[in-house]
Amino acid sequence: MRLSWMIGGAQGLGVDTSANLFGSAVAKAGYYLYGNREYYSNIKGRHSYFNVVIGSKPYRSISEKVNILASFDAETVFQHFTSVTDFLIYDKASEIVKAETVRSMENEITEKVVKELESNGFGTSISDVIQYLNKRGVKCIPVTYVDEINTVINNLKIPPPVAGKAKNTVAIGASYALLGLKADYLRSAIKEQFGKNDLFYNMNMLAAEAGMKYAKANYNMEELQISDGRVQIDGNTLSAMGKIAGGLRFQSYYPITPASDESTYIEANQVVQTSTGGSGGVVVVQSEDELAAINMAIGSSLTGARSATATSGPGFSLMSEGISWAGMNEVPVLITYYMRGAPATGLPTRSGQADLKFALNVGHGEFPRIIIASGDHEEVFYDAIYGLNLAERYQTPVIHIIEKGLANAYSVLDMKTFSGPKIAIERGLLSEGGDGYKRFAFSENGISPRAFLGKASIFYTGDEHNEMGHITEESINRRIIYEKRLKKLETADKEIMEESMVNVYGEAENVILLWGASKGVALDAMEELNEKGVYVEVVQVRMFNPYPKEYMRKILSNKRRIIALESNYYAQGAEVLTEKTGITPTASILKWTGRPILLDELVSAIEDVVVHNKKRVVLDGGA
Repeated sequence: MRLSWMIGGAQGLGVDTSANLFGSAVAKAGYYLYGNREYYSNIKGRHSYFNVVIGSKPYRSISEKVNILASFDAETVFQHFTSVTDFLIYDKASEIVKAETVRSMENEITEKVVKELESNGFGTSISDVIQYLNKRGVKCIPVTYVDEINTVINNLKIPPPVAGKAKNTVAIGASYALLGLKADYLRSAIKEQFGKNDLFYNMNMLAAEAGMKYAKANYNMEELQISDGRVQIDGNTLSAMGKIAGGLRFQSYYPITPASDESTYIEANQVVQTSTGGSGGVVVVQSEDELAAINMAIGSSLTGARSATATSGPGFSLMSEGISWAGMNEVPVLITYYMRGAPATGLPTRSGQADLKFALNVGHGEFPRIIIASGDHEEVFYDAIYGLNLAERYQTPVIHIIEKGLANAYSVLDMKTFSGPKIAIERGLLSEGGDGYKRFAFSENGISPRAFLGKASIFYTGDEHNEMGHITEESINRRIIYEKRLKKLETADKEIMEESMVNVYGEAENVILLWGASKGVALDAMEELNEKGVYVEVVQVRMFNPYPKEYMRKILSNKRRIIALESNYYAQGAEVLTEKTGITPTASILKWTGRPILLDELVSAIEDVVVHNKKRVVLDGGA
């Protein structure tokens, strides 16, 4: 069973809270969830929405088509009515609203809505949308939000602005009733969310009960048995948890979307219990800018603290010089790079994969940087630990790429996800320093024993230096120490198993080559296509530097088609494949709108390539 539910409304009025509340109630009944949040870059007022896929097994993607759309404003209806297949929950008072009068809606969207309605012989009001949907078999449920909110106000004697947010919960109640699940799960979720505040608890409970009266069970979903404990969690939080579990002791950041949520979570949970029964902590510093953030993390690392920072595109640009300094001085530091829509400020609250080559080449000059890219929530958690280990083992910057689409999405995960093989904390090659200590001692593998500041006399500089760290421009030293730094990447390439750099799913003559957040939707599409007799193999690149050259040659040889699936214009990951191996994909499926790749559009695109032999398909689904 796969069921898609969406709720939308003006940003700042509790859409996220509502989606999490609904998801919590459904998860209590034993169902898995995958949810995606889309929102504008302003603070309040513009349209935001949350799409949640419900299943009796884990799903990893959302769809263009939505079974249930829960709305409490006209804009949500106008933006998403063409996606609804089963039910629309809407505000009856909005029936007279015309698309042209919704000022918060962008002109391009308004024009598209008007064209769709008028081309089908309808006017442009919500009432016309209802007729349009009725003609297509969609059941529309009118809710008198004003009456329900007035009831809440009168019963609890609270001001209207406070009660206004309960509209969301009315919509949740109506949505939940359609599922046919026990109301107790929703009541329990409300108690967990608002139980510490009697006013908010009573307000939302009344609103939910009112909403449930508007709809009757249609899907008749049965309660499922939960064999393991489960957690509902997003990508930002998982990265933060991974860092804490990996022994992080210092995190710097400057606020930027969507990276900030990771640091604020660490700050709220910075005191942790150690394995010896004591307690430790993570120092979290909000710096004045991203230049300071990377330099603070570098300075902390030099003292021996496991250190990291987190940022997004514009902030990563500012960090480039600091990253180059860390490469020159062999500083272990983890940079979590939350990739979003670019260039410039671009689409600051949308997702993208257009910065891959920037991450690979960040900073001036040649120096080792290890690049890993997570493809799902489980990988986000473990890659955060792994990234800290790689940084200290090879004494170099590690860049951990997490796309916005993965950071702001959430899943219901089994707790056993976090009880797999434990990743030991590796501090790398350490030294107590002492007389004659050479911080940059020449070595065959490029790695020198590392002493912490205070343990030995150490010189660090941005200029070229000798084994002691003293500045020198002598040519033979330059040749040797330059080569010594870059040998670390060669060492990493030899030591890291190539099979751990790439994930392979299925076996077929047609390969979907991808990296990052498109992993989930590709795996869901693979299952759907198998049922249609169209077979594909999914190859996910997890590490771009060092790159698994020989392994990629091995798994991609003798394939009929190699289809690059990426959220950028040039298929940058595929370009890296060609640069490193000489293999060129035969086709591409690309998207750069900032929205996630949707399951139904991907299935159709793969069929276009495999069945109809198209070479390039550009996707644009999603509002």
